[in-house]
Amino acid sequence: MGTRTVRLDPEAEEALEEIRRTSGLSISDALKRGLETLRGEIRASGDNHAWDAYSSLNLGPGGYALVPSDASPAAVRATIAKKLGR
Repeated sequence: MGTRTVRLDPEAEEALEEIRRTSGLSISDALKRGLETLRGEIRASGDNHAWDAYSSLNLGPGGYALVPSDASPAAVRATIAKKLGR
C-alpha cells in the first residue's frame, strides 16, 4: 500500500468535506471510491483517440488551398511578383 500526498484547491477541499460529512466515509475511503468511479467511467467510454476529437470538429468543406503546402514558398514569391508586375 502506498502513501500519497495530495494538494487540493479550496473547491476540492470543500467538496471532499461535504462528501465526508454526508456519507460518513473517511477521507481515504472517499478518495478511493472517487478513483474507482473514474476508472469505471474511463473503461466504459472505450478507447479514446485523437481522431475521435478531430472527427467531431466541424472544419468546413476545405479544399480552398491554391497550391500544396510544400510549394507555398514558391507560390508566395510568384504572387508577390505578379502583384508588383515583375
